[in-house]
Amino acid sequence: MGREKAQRMKSMTGYGRREAEWKGMHWSVEVRSVNHRYCEVVPRLPRGLGSVEEELKQCVRQHCERGRVEITLSMNGGGSGLKSLSLDRPVATQYYRLLKTLQRELHLGGEIDVGLLAGFRDVFLQSDQQMIGKDAKRMVMRLAEAAMIDLDAMRRREGRALLSDTLKRLKNIERVLKKIARRVPLGVREHFVKMKERVQKLLDEEDVNLVRLHQELAVYADRCDVTEELTRLGSHLDQFQSTVKGKGVMGRRLDFLLQEMGREVNTIGSKANDAEVGAQVVELKTELEKIREQIQNVE
Repeated sequence: MGREKAQRMKSMTGYGRREAEWKGMHWSVEVRSVNHRYCEVVPRLPRGLGSVEEELKQCVRQHCERGRVEITLSMNGGGSGLKSLSLDRPVATQYYRLLKTLQRELHLGGEIDVGLLAGFRDVFLQSDQQMIGKDAKRMVMRLAEAAMIDLDAMRRREGRALLSDTLKRLKNIERVLKKIARRVPLGVREHFVKMKERVQKLLDEEDVNLVRLHQELAVYADRCDVTEELTRLGSHLDQFQSTVKGKGVMGRRLDFLLQEMGREVNTIGSKANDAEVGAQVVELKTELEKIREQIQNVE
C-alpha cells in the first residue's frame, strides 16, 4: 500500500512495529522517525540480509518525505544474522589421520568417530552469506509495510494535534493584530501631539515657521506608522493559514512564512514607539515562537 500524496499535516515523529513467527524463527520490523530537514533512512539489518536493504529504504520513502527514519529488522529477538555452515573436508581428514597416527604410536585404544572430529571448531566454516530466499524476503517486506502504516498513522495523529494547537495560536495572533491596528492611528496622533508640545516648549516665544514645523513633525510621526508592516503580516498570516489547512508536505514553506512574519513583527516593535503596541508585540513574538517549535516537527 503506497503513501497517499494528498494528506493533512503530518508530524515527523512516529513509531511502528510488526512481528511474525515464520519457519521456526521470530521476525520483527521496527521503525522510528524523528524530525530531520530531509528524508534520511537508516536501516539496521542482521548480517547476511543486506539484500533487502534497498527494498526497505524504498518502502520508507513511499510513506515519508521528511524525517530521519530508523528501520530495524531482527530475528529470534537478537538479530544476530543467518549463518551459512560448510565442512572443511581437508582439515577434517587431516585431523583424522593425525589422530590415527598418534593412536598407533602411543598404542591408544578408543574410537576416532564423527563426535570427536566435531569437537574441533575449525572443521566447520561459518560465513555471513545471504540465506534469505524469495519467500522470506516477501514476508519481511509485508512486515515492513505494515510497520510503516502504523508509523504513518501515528504521524498523522500527531499532525492533527499540531494543527489544532497551531490554529488556536493563529487565532490569538489575529486578535492581537486587530488590537495593534486599532491602536496604531491613535499612537501616531499622540506621538505627533507630544512632539509638537516639546518643540513649542523648547522654542518658547521665538518666531518659528509653523508650516515647516508641522511638515517635519508629520514626517517624523509617519515614520512610526506600521500600516504597511501590518498589511504584509496579515498577508503572511493568510498564506500560513491556507497552507496548514491544505494538503501535502508543508513544513519548509511554513518555516519560511514564520521567518517572514517574525521580521514584520520585529519591525513593528522597533517603529511603533508605543508602550501598548510594544506589549502586544511581545505577545506576538511569544505565539510565533511557540508555533515555530511545533512546525519544526511538521513534515
